[in-house]
Amino acid sequence: MTTRIPSADDSNEFIQRAGGAPQPRAFPFRMLWLFMFFLVLGIGFFAFSVYLTRHFAFQGIRTQTRSKFRNCVDVIQSKVSLEHWIHPSQTTAHGMSDEELLWRASFVPQVKEYPFRRTPKIAFLFLTRGPLPLAPLWERFYRGYLGLYSIYIHTLPSYMANFSSESVFYGRQIPSQVSEWGQMSMCDAERRLLANALLDISNEWFVLLSESCIPLHNFSIVYKYLSKSRYSFIGSLDDPGPYGRGRYDHRMLPEVSIEQWRKGSQWFEVNRKLAITIVKDKTYYPKFEKFCKPHCYVDEHYFPTLLTIESSHLLANRSLTWVDWSRGGAHPATFGRSDVTEAFLKRILNGFTCSYNNYDSTICFLFGRKFSPSALEPLLRLAPDLLGFG
Repeated sequence: MTTRIPSADDSNEFIQRAGGAPQPRAFPFRMLWLFMFFLVLGIGFFAFSVYLTRHFAFQGIRTQTRSKFRNCVDVIQSKVSLEHWIHPSQTTAHGMSDEELLWRASFVPQVKEYPFRRTPKIAFLFLTRGPLPLAPLWERFYRGYLGLYSIYIHTLPSYMANFSSESVFYGRQIPSQVSEWGQMSMCDAERRLLANALLDISNEWFVLLSESCIPLHNFSIVYKYLSKSRYSFIGSLDDPGPYGRGRYDHRMLPEVSIEQWRKGSQWFEVNRKLAITIVKDKTYYPKFEKFCKPHCYVDEHYFPTLLTIESSHLLANRSLTWVDWSRGGAHPATFGRSDVTEAFLKRILNGFTCSYNNYDSTICFLFGRKFSPSALEPLLRLAPDLLGFG
């Protein structure tokens, strides 16, 4: 069988049957236009979607931010209210440095009238190295007068008091530093006590005491005596001798002149105005810190001199704390069990005359020192009849 090879005539015939000469395939322009239309529509829809997403996301963030801001404001308004300022913390603990504490304590309201009912209190400032062995006597003194006093205790930083939760001294230790007798650190401790007490807006009178101090009258007499006084009680004497002007250093000029140099007892009572004067001082403190060194005994001179310069018209120029210097030496006499008798206490209570609001008075001392721990038993026994409490 012979294979047939197509000829040119066969090819022509095939072409003719197919409808003529071969033509190139045409591109579908309608499909192109349709594709372009949907592409533009998709891009537009995408752009519009992005816009809506961003717009509503921003609105959500703004709404959320406003909500959080309102919540924050609500929290602030609920916590930082008048109550926050007029009612002190139940604890004396805080995280402030001395610099921060003194700054905070120096705040003074410029409006004299209080927008709340304020009951003025006495702040009792105990400066001690550790325990308060006469605390049971003070407990009886304070009994029944809650709300008229507050207590602050400055000890060595390492000392941890063990008062029971029922004691008026429980939780009243303040953040402290080491203080040394005759050094500026002693004045720092006293300023620290004042500053902590000033945080309570109701504290009006501030009494500095030691662990060897006792009350000589009942609380009612003490409160009336301080609240009715026109003056604060701090010794401020111009002593021309070697233990007065003899301790002055001329390098303290021009802030402190020798005519302004004063001496007084460390144990004072000051009102709120003078307490703020003490804690805010940055003028005289550097001079005393630098030039009133040992043998000057800065705690006897700094406060009396400062307050004489700033507010001499408010000082009674005497202390309310009785001490006995008759035995001589650098420290007053200490009294123990055998010393504390009825006759001994009567001599302190009735043996003096002084000026009170420019009138003569037989009540000159509200507190006494130095009493040893052994004096506690006779003091507790004699207090109801002689001191008026217990």
